[in-house]
Amino acid sequence: MEQSEMLQFLQQVAQQKVSPEEALVKLKNTGFTELEYAKIDTERTARTGYPEVIYGAGKTVAQIVGIVQAMKQQKQPILATRVTAKKAAAVLAQEPQLQYDQIAQTLRLPAAQIEQNGEIAVVTAGTSDINVAEEAAVTAEFFGNRVTRIYDVGVAGIQRLFSKLDLIRRANVVIVIAGMEGALTSVVGGLVDVPVIAVPTSVGYGSHLNGLTPLLSMLNSCAAGISVVNIDNGFGAAYNASMINHLAQGGKDE
Repeated sequence: MEQSEMLQFLQQVAQQKVSPEEALVKLKNTGFTELEYAKIDTERTARTGYPEVIYGAGKTVAQIVGIVQAMKQQKQPILATRVTAKKAAAVLAQEPQLQYDQIAQTLRLPAAQIEQNGEIAVVTAGTSDINVAEEAAVTAEFFGNRVTRIYDVGVAGIQRLFSKLDLIRRANVVIVIAGMEGALTSVVGGLVDVPVIAVPTSVGYGSHLNGLTPLLSMLNSCAAGISVVNIDNGFGAAYNASMINHLAQGGKDE
């Protein structure tokens, strides 16, 4: 609790607008929910504007279910990424109200109807990049952004990209997702007047090095206005794109 917020809270207690019992509960609040295997950050939305998100890879079904149940008690929106279909089926058996997207490998439970504002374009070089693209698209929608999906417009058939330029240019921020040599990022970066977030994917043959080649290519792009996230990190790209899009809209609360 910030100092100014603490002072205001104590004034409310002094004015008997808040009972001593309520004050005790608030002062005991550590800002997280303690589980045996996790500490759930219950004040992340207040600090950053975005809720905590569950990274499903490496977690057991029991751990995911426990975290989901704790977040539900706090009335927090729930998004879990990198959840395999097998693991999701086991989670859904205990938490059937969750929604699973097999392509994006996400489980989600929005706290309420989400108003989608602005626009983010999610663009892929190939169809094989769609799983990463859908992780980005689902995450962006969960965070309250309108998303336009433009898939399979890589440089091997660049006329496909040109046919969709009007849609891409309409967005406040563009997420470009590409494997192989990652060339699509530079092409899009040279055609739009908004920020571009590049996502290298682990799609490609031998010397592609599981995404290292497009990562280096994107980092070395000669087009300005491009930022790069980690290999296959659709979630990270969507988070950054959401912040940019909301700023373009004048803030999330407007």
